[in-house]
Amino acid sequence: MGQSTFPVPSSGSSTSTVLPVNASSVILDGSLTSASTYTTTVNGNGGIAYLTATDNPATITVGGTAYSVPANSTVATTAVVGSGVSTTVAATYAQTAPATFTGSTMSSSSSWLGVAFGNGYFVAVAAGTTAGAYSTNGTTWSASTMPSSSTWERVAYGNGYFVATAFRTTAGAYSTNGTTWTASTMPSASDWYGVTYGNGYFVAVQGAGTTAGAYSTNGTSWTASTMPSTALWFGVTYGLVGATPTYVAVASGPTTAGAYSTNGTSWTAMTMASSLNWKAVAYGNGTYVAVAQNTTTSNYSTNGTSWSTSTMPSTSAWISVTYGNGYFVAVQASGTTAGAYSTNGSTWTAVTMPTGAGSTAGWWGVTYGAGYFVAVPNGASAGAYFAQSALLPVNFGIYNGPTTIN
Repeated sequence: MGQSTFPVPSSGSSTSTVLPVNASSVILDGSLTSASTYTTTVNGNGGIAYLTATDNPATITVGGTAYSVPANSTVATTAVVGSGVSTTVAATYAQTAPATFTGSTMSSSSSWLGVAFGNGYFVAVAAGTTAGAYSTNGTTWSASTMPSSSTWERVAYGNGYFVATAFRTTAGAYSTNGTTWTASTMPSASDWYGVTYGNGYFVAVQGAGTTAGAYSTNGTSWTASTMPSTALWFGVTYGLVGATPTYVAVASGPTTAGAYSTNGTSWTAMTMASSLNWKAVAYGNGTYVAVAQNTTTSNYSTNGTSWSTSTMPSTSAWISVTYGNGYFVAVQASGTTAGAYSTNGSTWTAVTMPTGAGSTAGWWGVTYGAGYFVAVPNGASAGAYFAQSALLPVNFGIYNGPTTIN
């Protein structure tokens, strides 16, 4: 009873799976290691198809019929895979929508405004205090100490560094481990609201109504840059347009003013599809998404320069947006349990955040890492998370058995 390891999904690697009862031969043995669908054609020995999935559930389609296969189980089908008769098989991993968040407890009741993930740590920063926080799992938090009592707005991770920016100051901060921090200096005293990392650069924008921008190649020292117009620049992100690195910045106002950069140092003006108080922008799966305050309108773009409108599930003060594992997730500062998620940036579904102090204070920051969406509150110790961990890899197999099921 030989076992074939061909064909193997290009996104994964072959696996060795224990044969189920009644199986006579293995006709497909593979693994999905990324958020994707794998489709192939197989030939069997004329027996019925047994389907397996280990570690995580899968949906496997044989001959046009879809079967749900729970984790660590075998499903006997009525499909017959014959010798010399090609049968098309499509395997998809089971994706869980981040529809309902669970409450967590921050290390203190602070005005948590920013959160990021990197190097196995979630890191949060707060306003008007030296209080910081870190977590290895997104659910339990420990206290850390920032280098100054500043209004820390946002934090980003890249190239081995966490970098935090603050409001109305030249104060910046960096950390190599997310737990201990060192002071840095921004190129001007401004309202540094947004920071991101990509392609070797940290990039920061400000909401003071000037053309000031900043970039850093190491996260410790900063150089001034110039935005294309005087605006309240609030959000910035990094993504790829084809193979071209493209940073995108959005502004509050209301305004249609936006900006993009292919190098993080020089900027070009672009126009948003709507004149709104844009607060945040994120990139994922080839799409940029921007959210705004006190509106149901959001924008999305596949190139960072031309934008289309979309509709959020409720009118809220949408303040932060992130992307992870196939989903955009947005949170709001209105002090409600409202949130939103989208698989494409153009259609949105309501998310339910936890009740309690976190929802009263408003959710000001959200990030994704290690299978978790994590949100932090402004002025409360009640945080939130959605666990999407352990969905990948999906190890799946298709086996032939006897023509009748025992």
